[in-house]
Amino acid sequence: MEFLDFTNLTAVQEYEAFVESHGGSFMQSVRWCGVKRNWFHEAIISRDGQGKIRASCLVLIKKFLPPFKSFLYSPRGPVWDYQDHGAFRDLLLGLEALSKKYHAYSCKLDPLVEESDQEKIYALRAAGLSFAPWQPDDSTIQCRNNYILELDGRTEEELLCSFKSKCRYNIRLAQRKGVTCRAYGKERLGDFQKLMEETRTRDGFQARSRGYFARMMDALGSHCRLYLCEYQGRPLSGAICVQYGRRTCYVYGASSNTGRELMPNYLMQWEMIRWAVKSGCEVYDFQGVPYWYDPEHPNYGVYRFKTGFNGRLAVYAGEFTQVFARHYKAAFDCALKCVGYQKLL
Repeated sequence: MEFLDFTNLTAVQEYEAFVESHGGSFMQSVRWCGVKRNWFHEAIISRDGQGKIRASCLVLIKKFLPPFKSFLYSPRGPVWDYQDHGAFRDLLLGLEALSKKYHAYSCKLDPLVEESDQEKIYALRAAGLSFAPWQPDDSTIQCRNNYILELDGRTEEELLCSFKSKCRYNIRLAQRKGVTCRAYGKERLGDFQKLMEETRTRDGFQARSRGYFARMMDALGSHCRLYLCEYQGRPLSGAICVQYGRRTCYVYGASSNTGRELMPNYLMQWEMIRWAVKSGCEVYDFQGVPYWYDPEHPNYGVYRFKTGFNGRLAVYAGEFTQVFARHYKAAFDCALKCVGYQKLL
């Protein structure tokens, strides 16, 4: 077991190559540390007998004011072969070492493991991690319910034909009406932020700042794109999209209250899916669909919209916890929920 030297470019490149080639999330990339500047960060590495990386775990560390302890979090981590128990023991030893270094009371991990994959869940629990089989939508840091489109090597034409007829119609309607969708740099973040504020006011959710989106684009570089749909020079919708580890993720989206009849959101999703296909990705991830099972919930419309692309629901197992100071955990978890994980993150 070792810790990544972030100042060693060769070591960082080796780490990145491992995470990407093993389908790791962009939140397990070293680049993600540049976005989460209000956190400390470490990366644990396990090597095989030939010296090659066999497992990794990027860890974000939130320090609280003295004399309080810190909180460790591995977003969508770790990355490893679930049958390699020795590699995972190495990662757990690394977490133990970090808990001592940063006086952490616990660590949360939320790997990309679906709740139906009992073999992987068993491996994590057998290693000694705490796990609740059912975790409510609003109790986890990352959304447990995602909508994904498995690309399966299909061409753009094959994918378009696989969409529901109304979805195909709306994509073509936007094109016929003259709506355009293009990828831009940070120079258009002002337009995106205006759309985000409009969406926040309409739908009542917390919105990230323009500075946060700028950090994302700077840190993730060519992995991150800003898409904008426009009609006659007027922005109608926008999205921040990230491509990493053979997966393209629709991370943030916003839309105007006007021009909705022009169906810009359908065209925007289609253009981001086309980027995924051209880049050889295996999955296009529409990301969260919380409360997809409740037609009366305000978020249900998001789920209904995404189903038009004829993907599938991916329900992840949720969070696994390693506790280092049990008497602190209950109090801190309660405090974090009161503050809100999104404000923390």
